[in-house]
Amino acid sequence: MQKRILILGGTGMLGKPVIQQLAEDGFQVRVLSRNIEKAKTIIDGSAEIVKGDVTEMDNLKSALEGCHGVHVSVGGKVDQVSAENVSLLAKQMGIEQITYISGATVHERNRWFSMVEQKLNAEKAIRQCGVPFTIFCPTWPMEQLPRFSKGGKPSLLGEQPLPVHWFAASDLARMVSKAYQEKAAQNKRFYIYGPEAMTMKTALERYCSKFYPAVNNIRVIPLWLAKLMSLISGNEKLKFASTLMGYFNEAAETGDPSEANQILGAPETTLEAWMETVKNKGE
Repeated sequence: MQKRILILGGTGMLGKPVIQQLAEDGFQVRVLSRNIEKAKTIIDGSAEIVKGDVTEMDNLKSALEGCHGVHVSVGGKVDQVSAENVSLLAKQMGIEQITYISGATVHERNRWFSMVEQKLNAEKAIRQCGVPFTIFCPTWPMEQLPRFSKGGKPSLLGEQPLPVHWFAASDLARMVSKAYQEKAAQNKRFYIYGPEAMTMKTALERYCSKFYPAVNNIRVIPLWLAKLMSLISGNEKLKFASTLMGYFNEAAETGDPSEANQILGAPETTLEAWMETVKNKGE
């Protein structure tokens, strides 16, 4: 009998590839979504889509019915609530494994940053619920690069001097699926790093050389200026972005990916290989 995995955050950048990989590996996949019609435009027929909100316990309980595992890839404001609600229900619903997407800079020394504190609290709830878990701490996905270069106008907030081991979402998806197949992956916290380390500016320059060859420089907006602009304009998105990038301007990757690579197989997709795939797909 096929094992069914519930995906929370299945329409997101890191959620959709997990759905595809699990389906390819023979799992039944169920996705909880507040907007079924929108979810259908993002997710193909490989997953069952059920309507509901992860913050509503009745919705979540119904979605968990008959599932072997649940993958939490929500992020944002409801990240911690999602993990806590799953943790409260998992044991009574017969869930046998929880997988959760945390982050490579999620560490006690960075608890001062609100998003890190939320993820640490989410991890704590999962660890204490009594159900086997696998926590993934990935660094930056290559899929973020197009967001820094919309309209062929690449820009960064802050210098972002720290090197990043960029990974492809498909590699993370493969590792998540493998975690449901390898008992050695249970009750582990894995760091997920891609094969190459480079600064955001270098990665963006390489991305633009592939897709926007006419672009010859990356605009770097000082963080103080971005914060001032958000204050004057009242632009909440810019305020959030400048705060977030201010954090990453100083917060380095933590941890060691060796155990994850040994048990789940190391990410192998290089930036060049990923870009070639994207180009061939015409995305």
